[in-house]
Amino acid sequence: MISAGDFRKGNTFEMNGEPFVVMDFQHVKPGKGAAFVRTKYKNLKNGIIREETFNPNDKFPRAHIDTKEMQYLYNDGEFYYFMDNESFEQIPLKYEEVEDAIKFLKENDSAVIKFYQNKAFSVEPPNFVELKIVETEPGVKGDTATNVTKAATLETGAVVHVPLFVNEGETIRVDTRTGEYMSRA
Repeated sequence: MISAGDFRKGNTFEMNGEPFVVMDFQHVKPGKGAAFVRTKYKNLKNGIIREETFNPNDKFPRAHIDTKEMQYLYNDGEFYYFMDNESFEQIPLKYEEVEDAIKFLKENDSAVIKFYQNKAFSVEPPNFVELKIVETEPGVKGDTATNVTKAATLETGAVVHVPLFVNEGETIRVDTRTGEYMSRA
């Protein structure tokens, strides 16, 4: 059990059977009345962020989140299959569970999967990936002085904005947290 008075950024707790993570907190001691904890927290399953005040003595069970590094194997049209690198067990995940991460994952790439009560709820690709550009407009010579960008489609289907001098067929480095072009690979 964790009390609201012990909340810190990153702490996980359960409320009404749902897992949450504390994003921000503030202990408030007004001159008049009882102290309280103003808390901003995020539902780990659906990503909804809420703000609420709690009594510092309110107690919540801790939410145990397991993380595993798994390898993305393939997509059969309905499910995306990931393999545990230690037990070689495969788990199928629906598109809704992987939609943010899959646009940066190629087959055989590793991803971190988070589990709550043995059910996967989050897939995180590596922070930086190197992907090949399969479609973009040709670059124009001399247009390198400004920060003008163009859309480029990557081999995984993701679309990122790249500088004008980057051409089709090149491999680029992408920050998966923001979806931004970093550099040529």
